[in-house]
Amino acid sequence: MKLVIGNDHAAVDLKFAVMGYLVEKGYEVVNVGIDQTERCNYPDIAVDAVSKIQQSEADLGILICGTGAGMSVAANKQKGIRAVVCSEPVTARLAREHNHANVICFGARIVGTEMAFSIVDAFLGAEELGGRHQERVDLIAKLEEQ
Repeated sequence: MKLVIGNDHAAVDLKFAVMGYLVEKGYEVVNVGIDQTERCNYPDIAVDAVSKIQQSEADLGILICGTGAGMSVAANKQKGIRAVVCSEPVTARLAREHNHANVICFGARIVGTEMAFSIVDAFLGAEELGGRHQERVDLIAKLEEQ
């Protein structure tokens, strides 16, 4: 599975920790975030990251900023993207199963490294559920057309 990861200046260290963790687990990781702590504009990074998913250059995405909220808002403005802010693993799992989230976001100022690993594991270990969940995801997709 190929993952795209993006971050802003608040999340450089956590991004590197998560990338290393994922590579050790055998994932291919595309880094579109910044590698230094100079101020940057997280919406640009979010759009760059999710474009990899939209163009089938990555399967899923991970976005990290100070809180996860800014990245999530920017990512969700892009067609076909369902980004969810997760501060713990249960939300990450359910977001993938029920909402077919293709991007998770979390905050380097909110979660520690071990919690970030747990969130990522829950997200990547979950599978999209069909049935009533698919019906609702289809309704969400229709909202993008309005």
